[in-house]
Amino acid sequence: MLKSIVQGIVFLFGGWLKKRNFYLTSSLEYLERKRTIDKNYLDYIRLSSLELISHEINFKKVKGNVAELGVYKGKFARYINQYFPDRTLYLFDTFLGFDERDKISDVNHGFSEVGQDFSNTSVKKVLSLMPYPEKCKVVQGFFPDSAGAIDDIFAFVSIDTDLYEPVLKGLQFFFPKMVKGGYIFVHDFNNDGYKGARKGVEDFCSENNVGYVPIPDLGGSVVIVK
Repeated sequence: MLKSIVQGIVFLFGGWLKKRNFYLTSSLEYLERKRTIDKNYLDYIRLSSLELISHEINFKKVKGNVAELGVYKGKFARYINQYFPDRTLYLFDTFLGFDERDKISDVNHGFSEVGQDFSNTSVKKVLSLMPYPEKCKVVQGFFPDSAGAIDDIFAFVSIDTDLYEPVLKGLQFFFPKMVKGGYIFVHDFNNDGYKGARKGVEDFCSENNVGYVPIPDLGGSVVIVK
């Protein structure tokens, strides 16, 4: 019954929805495993992909901790913390917005205008969102200088820094530390407002003979598997 209603909505309003990049579709209809997806998170594809990948990592007992580079307010990091409750979550960010060095590089290369302000956050606010704050390690500062003391292995990493230099340096830092069976998400790969993100992924993967899979989430993320 519900499927018929959805099909009717798509038939009547599909063109109007498509113009606004909204799509009504089924997902994992034949999977019996119960999944926990926050319905209030507006980017279903990104969050659903994280849940599926966390299940693969946890089910296969892949070793390693988890991290996010580019935390901002912690809205995605909270779900990394939720889906990996027994692993240390490293939170890498300036917590002051874009660093001027990265902004200048992006603008000079014509990758983006760097118009957004991500300074309206704080470590305290981010940690208040985490379901398991005791598992979080905040690493504040300019990356990768801030990561000099980090000696760990990783099963999952999210890179959401928007700009070319931190995306490239993030991959250069984390990929060698990923265990076999680990995953890296890079946000904004298909975001034409931040073309440096795509360029950073392409340059790293080309130089290191690494493959990637784009996914159609809101920001156009790409997934890299070790």
